[in-house]
Amino acid sequence: QVQLVESGGGLVQAGGSLRLSCAASRNIFSITAMGWYRQAPGKQRELVAVITNAGSTNYADSVKGRFTISRDNAKNTVYLQMNSLKPEDTGVYYCNGRIRSTDYWGQGTQVTVSS
Repeated sequence: QVQLVESGGGLVQAGGSLRLSCAASRNIFSITAMGWYRQAPGKQRELVAVITNAGSTNYADSVKGRFTISRDNAKNTVYLQMNSLKPEDTGVYYCNGRIRSTDYWGQGTQVTVSS
């Protein structure tokens, strides 16, 4: 099991940047993959970015070149650096951790990008 706590959301103008953090309650090296998902009002939750414990990353096409996912094993924390933000990036961002076949979720953090 793992508890995940997100932070770093907020209100930003289009073109701005935010960095989200996800602090885990256990050694993240033992977590197969950690990722960020987002959910906009009236839409389904979608994958934004994922990083495996081997360091491999994958991004949604809509954020490639603008967002970067990274991990600090010593701090048990995963980050999402978001640059060149667009209004369509607005939503609740959730941290996800997968251990074997079980998914764990944080409570979410709101990101609002104004035009």
